[in-house]
Amino acid sequence: MATSREITVELDDRPGALGKLCQALFAWRVNIAGFQVVRCDSKSLVRIVTDDLQMTRRALEAERLTYTEGEIVVVRTPHRPGELAPIATQLGDANININYAYCGIEPGTNVPLLIFGVADADRATATLEQAAGVGH
Repeated sequence: MATSREITVELDDRPGALGKLCQALFAWRVNIAGFQVVRCDSKSLVRIVTDDLQMTRRALEAERLTYTEGEIVVVRTPHRPGELAPIATQLGDANININYAYCGIEPGTNVPLLIFGVADADRATATLEQAAGVGH
């Protein structure tokens, strides 16, 4: 478990917009570890986690794309049935609401990643680490 940074880009909801964003990241040699696209009115919100936050920022700025950054919780987990259930339950038992979630793959290892958007990423990480016995 760890906190990490996520980039959210608002794009026009039209064909080719996501492809243009991905091409820009590719041109800067940025590897996407996870992403989510959600349509909101006439826009698309694209959340991305990459292997190089600094280069991601540069790529987006070069394309004149506006973005925001937020703290997220990233959990490395085996790819097998039942892995999400205890994590979601532990967060719920700690009264931590999951605002959104998506999956990804850790660059270089191909380990599955569960990515959670929560109000307090540090508290969520500490909760999950305590439940897993990390640091004890």
